Amino acid sequence: MSQGTPRHRTTARAAGRLSAVATAVALTAGTLVTLGTPAAQAAAGATLPFTSVEAESASSTGARIGPDYTQGTVASEASGRQAVRLNSGQRVEFTVPRAANAINVSYNVPDGQSGSLDVYVNGTKLAKTLPVTSKYSYVDTGWIAGSKTHHFFDNARLLLGRNVQAGDKIALQASNVQVTVDVADFEQVADATGKPSGAVSVTDKGADPSGQGDSTQAFRAAISAAQGGVVWIPPGDYRVTSSLQNVQNVTLQGAGSWHSVVHSSSFIDQQSSAGNVHLKDFAVIGEVTERNDGSPDNFVNGSLGANSSVSGMWLQHLKVGLWLTGTNDNLVVENNRILDTTADGLNLNGTAKNVHVRGNFLRNQGDDSLAMWSLNSPDISSSFENNTISQPNLANGIAIYGGTDITVRNNLISDTNALGSGIAISNQKFLDPFHPLAGTITVDGNTLVRAGAMNPNWKHPMGALRVDSYDSQINATVNITDTTITDSPYSAFEFVSGGGTGHPVKNVNVTGATVKNTGTVVVQAEAQGAATFKNVTATGVGSAGVYNCPYPADSGTFTLTDGGGNSGWNSTWSDCTTWPEPGQGNPAPDPTRNLAKGRPATATGSQDVYTPGKAVDGDANSYWESSNNAFPQAFTVDLGSSQAVRRLVLKLPPSSAWGARTETLSVLGSTDGSGWSTVVGSKGYRFDPATGNTATVTLPANADLRYLRLDVTANTGWPAAQFSEVEAYLQ
Repeated sequence: MSQGTPRHRTTARAAGRLSAVATAVALTAGTLVTLGTPAAQAAAGATLPFTSVEAESASSTGARIGPDYTQGTVASEASGRQAVRLNSGQRVEFTVPRAANAINVSYNVPDGQSGSLDVYVNGTKLAKTLPVTSKYSYVDTGWIAGSKTHHFFDNARLLLGRNVQAGDKIALQASNVQVTVDVADFEQVADATGKPSGAVSVTDKGADPSGQGDSTQAFRAAISAAQGGVVWIPPGDYRVTSSLQNVQNVTLQGAGSWHSVVHSSSFIDQQSSAGNVHLKDFAVIGEVTERNDGSPDNFVNGSLGANSSVSGMWLQHLKVGLWLTGTNDNLVVENNRILDTTADGLNLNGTAKNVHVRGNFLRNQGDDSLAMWSLNSPDISSSFENNTISQPNLANGIAIYGGTDITVRNNLISDTNALGSGIAISNQKFLDPFHPLAGTITVDGNTLVRAGAMNPNWKHPMGALRVDSYDSQINATVNITDTTITDSPYSAFEFVSGGGTGHPVKNVNVTGATVKNTGTVVVQAEAQGAATFKNVTATGVGSAGVYNCPYPADSGTFTLTDGGGNSGWNSTWSDCTTWPEPGQGNPAPDPTRNLAKGRPATATGSQDVYTPGKAVDGDANSYWESSNNAFPQAFTVDLGSSQAVRRLVLKLPPSSAWGARTETLSVLGSTDGSGWSTVVGSKGYRFDPATGNTATVTLPANADLRYLRLDVTANTGWPAAQFSEVEAYLQ
């Protein structure tokens, strides 16, 4: 988020690490689905006017870098996590995939350097070169916990001055600087459109299309003169050096985003508007080189008012494309390109109804690419649909922070990095007054490719699709349907209370999902709550089907209900003290490992601070004590998966201050937490500090259970059930 990226909990639960090169995730050059191709768009994403080709799938005399998922490396922020590095004289040659007369290139150059790429068409060098620079890259956000220098790539575009056809060759050659080429977009740019009848031209009000003079006053004069009509921005370059305000009841229209270009780092800045503002078919390119959250360095900062639209725009080198506060009801944002922002692409910042953001292409954001944040009042009945998002390099592809009846549908999101997931559905508030998720949240038909990352604050991974009860319980119904998740470096679905406070994640339904080549697990459950899964199929699972270890350990359990039709992910990661590495596989059972340590534990009652988690924390000096004078009492621990438990070791603190006592208890077991059977009948167990205050319970050979419950009916030493440790072993 532009005003403060999510600061996830910093307490490391386990030392999960990603190897320098995630070889478990197969990324073969030439087989990557490229953004903008019909194959990529068939199920999700925008209908784009260009076709993208990855540099690593082209022929080259340079060196391929990646794949790499390590935060802070150039390759980790590249599309496909791979790119081609060119030294002077080296080239990459693309086979043109479609008729085109223009190219846009995503590239990186070393920090502090600039230069150009020579362009060859079918072997003939063009007089034009493609300028490249590090000016807009290498962004530092030291106030955001866990962030490193990031935002390594930039985009540069060029009209070729000629038409090329499918099968032609276009080569890019480094001449005066090292250039890492990531991806090239090939486009047939239409001719400039003409002036609409009756429009007021900014040039008639004194605007300078050469870009030399300051056109700010001319734009203001044209807007004032054209109330209820159209302001025309003819082909040319225009400098607007200060923000436009009082923009309402007017259309600002250009001749096309490759033809009419406005150079401004803060185009519209207004907190309210009467609405009916329509911005279309021109480019706004800024000079933002860092992220300053105290400065409105955005294309639109504030409100366009009701019944407005933004379409056909090219927005680049800004902090945020659209930071929308105030009233923006019935706003439509469609068919735009938002590139190289140092923070969000678009953030719908509360107080909005029926806003629809669709058909847009976003690449290389420095925070969430698309976000809704329900601050002050909720976003209501709004949607992100059919957008294509590539390379958000600090946060999420799409983030929904609160709101009522929100839809996220048919989006294509790839290559998230560092602090984010492909899609995040979250109750993280950042500031008050915040309006949590409510009503029905619909997440439908989305495709996530190489989404998810190792979070440097949590010291463990984030899933491709995350549901997060960060600051409050999720009470909305969250329906996740028809999802495709491919090559996630870690998990596919994550359920977490990211603030570390254990708020429940409930009312989640996952129906119809295809998961391919997920690096670790299909489901990463780290919060209490429940979700139902139906028709979720997985292939190429790296480690195990499920990681189910709610945090904090005594916060409750997460129940996965099998709705039928699931396949390929029925195993459970067996060790909650370690994170699975990509492709590691589930370790063989260790008969000497305490299966209950660190697992979620609950009880029928607790006395003061002596909570159930104290009996599974590995410390025999801390203990659980039930409500006093209220037998019977029950203690339950979820082992995470069905286990052939053969022995329990029950402990009280070893201090001699704990006098000898006998606790009468029975052992029950369950596979689902609801139906229980008696494993060991009621019996008295002696605890004596002279022998370590320990009692052992032997279980029968047929005792396979996931949920272990101790029903305590008496204690000769105190009117409550007491355990400092409940340990479970395979032998």
